[in-house]
Formats: sequence, structure tokens, C-alpha cells
Amino acid sequence: MAEKAYILIEVAVGTTAEVTGKLRALSGVLEVESLSGPYDIVAVITGQDLTAVGELVTGDIHSVPGIKRTITCLCIGTTG
Repeated sequence: MAEKAYILIEVAVGTTAEVTGKLRALSGVLEVESLSGPYDIVAVITGQDLTAVGELVTGDIHSVPGIKRTITCLCIGTTG
């Protein structure tokens, strides 16, 4: 079963559009939206397992120039 996570991202001033474009190009990134508030971007990502999600965050997302800080929120189930 695939794992899903929301990544809250803070970026350097003036880099939101560039970072958003680079995130959208990454495999495993389902959705990217710009935000107002304490975080600049939210990305919805998926991976085959938690290891794949972790590798996407630490290996690919953290290496995007302009990203200052991230918070990863793992999905733990569906309500409804």
C-alpha cells in the first residue's frame, strides 16, 4: 500500500515560483500549492513505503535550491 504525506515548506524570499516548479517536476509529488501564512508551499507526496517517502523528502525535496525548512506530516488513515 502506498504511503502519503503532506510537506509544509518554507522557502527563501522570492523563490516560491521557482521552488514550486521544481517540486512539480519530481516523481512522487502529487500536488503543489502556494500558501499564505507561516509556510510558503504545501506538497502532497506519495511513495511505495515510508522509506521511499523519506528518501523523496531528504534526497530530492531538501536538495531543491531555495528551500529553507520542511515539516513532513504523514497520513495515518482516512476519516469519513
